[in-house]
Amino acid sequence: MSAVKQLDAGEVSLAKIFCSDYDFKIPDYQRPYSWKREQTLQLLDDLDDALDREQDEPYFLGSIVLVKSKGSPEADVIDGQQRLTTLTILFSVLRHLAEDQELANELNAVILEPGSRLAGTQAKPRLRLRPRDADFFERWIQRPGRLNELIALPDSEATTDARRAIRDNTKALLERLETWDDARRERLAAMMGSRTFLVVVSTPDLASAHRIFSVMNARGLDLTAADIFKATVIGSLPDSDQSEYADKWETEEEDLGRDNFADLFQHIRMITAKVKARRELLKEFDEQVLSAYLPGRAAHFVDDVLLPYSDSYEDLLYWKYGRSETVNAFLRRLSMIDNADWRPPALWALRHHSKDPDFLEEFLRKLERLAVWMLVTRAYVTPRVARYGELLKELDKGMGLDATSFELSEDEARATRDGLAGEIYTSAPVRRYVLLRLDELLANEPGVSYEHRLITVEHVLPQHPRLDSEWSRTFTEDERRHWVHRLANLVLLNRAKNAQAQNYDFDVKKTSYFGGRNGVATFALTSQVVHTPEWTPETLKHRQRDLLSLLEAEWRLEQ
Repeated sequence: MSAVKQLDAGEVSLAKIFCSDYDFKIPDYQRPYSWKREQTLQLLDDLDDALDREQDEPYFLGSIVLVKSKGSPEADVIDGQQRLTTLTILFSVLRHLAEDQELANELNAVILEPGSRLAGTQAKPRLRLRPRDADFFERWIQRPGRLNELIALPDSEATTDARRAIRDNTKALLERLETWDDARRERLAAMMGSRTFLVVVSTPDLASAHRIFSVMNARGLDLTAADIFKATVIGSLPDSDQSEYADKWETEEEDLGRDNFADLFQHIRMITAKVKARRELLKEFDEQVLSAYLPGRAAHFVDDVLLPYSDSYEDLLYWKYGRSETVNAFLRRLSMIDNADWRPPALWALRHHSKDPDFLEEFLRKLERLAVWMLVTRAYVTPRVARYGELLKELDKGMGLDATSFELSEDEARATRDGLAGEIYTSAPVRRYVLLRLDELLANEPGVSYEHRLITVEHVLPQHPRLDSEWSRTFTEDERRHWVHRLANLVLLNRAKNAQAQNYDFDVKKTSYFGGRNGVATFALTSQVVHTPEWTPETLKHRQRDLLSLLEAEWRLEQ
C-alpha cells in the first residue's frame, strides 16, 4: 500500500491528543518555538469566546501534520508545533492556578504521561521540543511548581529566543488567567478536554507529510528537504557529537543562505547519481547519497561531502575563488546561462581541484563551450542533464580534461555556428549571453562584470522603418528581414528603449541614441557602431563575419 493510501486524517479531541495515543516530538530540523504574546493571547481569547457558546458545540483549533505509523504513539510534528507548545503552556498555567487538587492532577496527566511504580517507569512529557530547548521546557513548564520562578528568569538564563518566548507567553497567560475566577478556569479546562478538537493528518512517510504540509501550511515555516536531511544525519551521530556537527551544518547554511543551501543538495545528488532526478529529492538523496554514510558514517558525510562542497559552492555562486580571477570570470559568465544544469560539474571541479587554477581555467573554458552549444541550440532539460551526467561519469573515471563529453561533434559545432549566425534576437536568453560575451571580447576585459541597472538589446536597423526614411532607401525589404534580428545589427544599451529614437536615420541615431553622454558609448559593441560611417547591407555582411569569427575562435567552433 502506498504512503498516500496510508494517510489518516480526522478530528481528534485535545483529551485524545494529550494522552498515551501520541508521543509528540519536534524534530530538530524544525524552526524554534516563536509565537509571541499577541498570538498566545489570541488563542486564549478564541477559547474564551467558545466557552460561552452552546455547551455541546465543538471548537476547532486547526490542523497538525504528523509522521506517525499506525499502532505506534511516536509522532514527529511536521506542522503544528507552535500550537501544541502553546497549548501545553496553557495547560501548565491552568494546573498552576487550580485550587482543586484533583483537577490539578488531571491537568498534570495531560502534560506528563504518568509513571508507574509497578512498571518501574517515570512520568515523561507528552510533547518533546527540539533538543536545544527540550530540557528547558520540561523543567520549567511540564514539571509542576516552577512557573513563578520561570517568569522571573532574566534573559541571561533564558538564553535563546525560544526560551524567552516560552517565558514571556507563560507570563502573559498567567496574568490573564489570574483575573478569572476558579470556576471559569475549571470550565475552560473542561471545554479544552471535551469539546476542543484538532484535525490530525498523519502518514508514516516523511515525503508525503512534507507534501501535505506544503499544501496546508499558512504559517511560513518554510520547511525544506535540507532541514530533514539535517535531522537524519545529525540524529544518527553519538549524542556527544551532535552539537558540534549541528553547529557546522548551520554555519554552512548561514554562509550560503537558506535557498542556496537547499539547492546544494540537488547538485550533490547529481554529482553522485549522474542521472536526471525522477522522484522528489527527499527519496533520491536518501537512497543515492546518504545510504553510503548512514548509519555509522554521518560525520564523514558532513566533513568529507557537505562542508567541502558547500565551500566550493560559495566560490561558484559568489565568484570568490581565491587563486585565479580567470576562474572567477568563467563563473561569472556561466552564471548568465538560463539554467543551473552546468553547476554540478563545475562544483565537482572546484571541490576536487581547488588547488589547481590551471586545471580549473581549462575545465571551465571547456564547460562554457558545452553550455553555449546547448544554450544556442535551445537544448531542453533532458538532453542537457544527460550530457552533463555523461561528463560526470567520465570525470569519476579520472578522465579529467580529456573527458570526451566536453568535445563537440562536427554536427554540434555546426549547429552552434548556425545558431549564432541566425536570428539570435528572437531568443532573449541567447541574445543577452552572446552579446555580453562578445562585448567582453571586444573590450579585451576578460571577466568584466556588467553591473548596469538596466541593459537592453537594440536594433541599429529598425524593425519597422518609416517608408520615407533613409533605411527604406538603403535596404530592400528582403535585406531588412534578413539582417534585422542578426548579430551584426544588434547593440547593447544601458537605458530603457526609446520608441521614437529607434527609427532615427543612422547618422542621427548613432550619435544621439547610441553614443551616450558626450558621444561615448558604454559598451564596446556599441562603440563600434558609433565609429562606423555608414550602415548598409555590405556593412552588416562584414560585421557579421568579424563578430562570428571572434566567437568561433573563443569557443573553438572553427570548421
